[in-house]
Amino acid sequence: MGTHLEPDAGPAAEARDALVRAIVHEGGLGDPAWRAAFEEVPRHVFVPYYFIGRGGTYERMWCLDPDRARRERWLRGAYYDMPLATRVRDGELISSSSQPSLMARMLDELRVEDGNTVLEIGAGTGYNAALLSHRLGEDRVTTVDVEPEITESACRHLAAAGYHPTVVTGDGARGCPERAPFDRIIATCTLPSVPFDWLPQCRPGARILAPLSTGLIALRVSDDGPTRSAEGHFLRTSAYFVPLRGSDAAAEGHIGGLPRRVIENDLFRFLLTLTAGSLDPHEALSLWERERRPQRERFGVTVSGDHQWAWLDDPEGPYAWPLGPARQTAPPA
Repeated sequence: MGTHLEPDAGPAAEARDALVRAIVHEGGLGDPAWRAAFEEVPRHVFVPYYFIGRGGTYERMWCLDPDRARRERWLRGAYYDMPLATRVRDGELISSSSQPSLMARMLDELRVEDGNTVLEIGAGTGYNAALLSHRLGEDRVTTVDVEPEITESACRHLAAAGYHPTVVTGDGARGCPERAPFDRIIATCTLPSVPFDWLPQCRPGARILAPLSTGLIALRVSDDGPTRSAEGHFLRTSAYFVPLRGSDAAAEGHIGGLPRRVIENDLFRFLLTLTAGSLDPHEALSLWERERRPQRERFGVTVSGDHQWAWLDDPEGPYAWPLGPARQTAPPA
């Protein structure tokens, strides 16, 4: 793949520099190490094709398009600060390359330190794993995806860009115990709840950053003797990702009868999704209005023992809702 991309090195570098400047202008990439990663890792290598939605259908942009103008559009589009649909199956989006400014924000919030080992859930195109490899070293990065087609293409893209982290085909909800322990776990797909299997694979003090509902939860892992627990708040920013493959996203429930202005409010949708199955939508609306339309950062998540729950303001306070089913333990032999 590298050969046909070489003639675009000049335009690609210019487009990449413009993208980095735009992210910096908006307050991102304050860490010089992450800025260097975004400046040097070529995003276009990871998206040799992508899809643009057009009136319910998808238009394919391709690096080998015989039309020169369309090839130039493909290259420019690879460096727009926007998510790119990279795999569509039967009209359903199953994989994408995330918006670069959101990726920069998430990597900054991951708070990595030199020497950290990182597990990424959702290999996607491989671009995020390349950024992590640039920052930490490829031997300290593991990325997992359930789709063999995705991991195979991610490996090709990473190799073309000169990176060789560990790429594993498997269920991301199960983590990657053979590569544990990890100092950081980052997910690039929306979770219905925090997978219990991740915590034993973390070192005490590890940080987990993952999309949940329409937000980003940042958890600190604690050592509780023979078990691990985790707790933390949501970040202020919104986040919309493809759901974790192989897991059922939480249903939003029936929202008939609610005012459109409420249904379309981003913060209410966050609460509605977070409490799905626990609160009737009208109860959620009463809570939302009574608490003066709380921002995401007032909410948090606790994972302890066999249970986990979301909460408002205080993990032991009056507003708490179970997340996902309780952990299933094996019956005695």
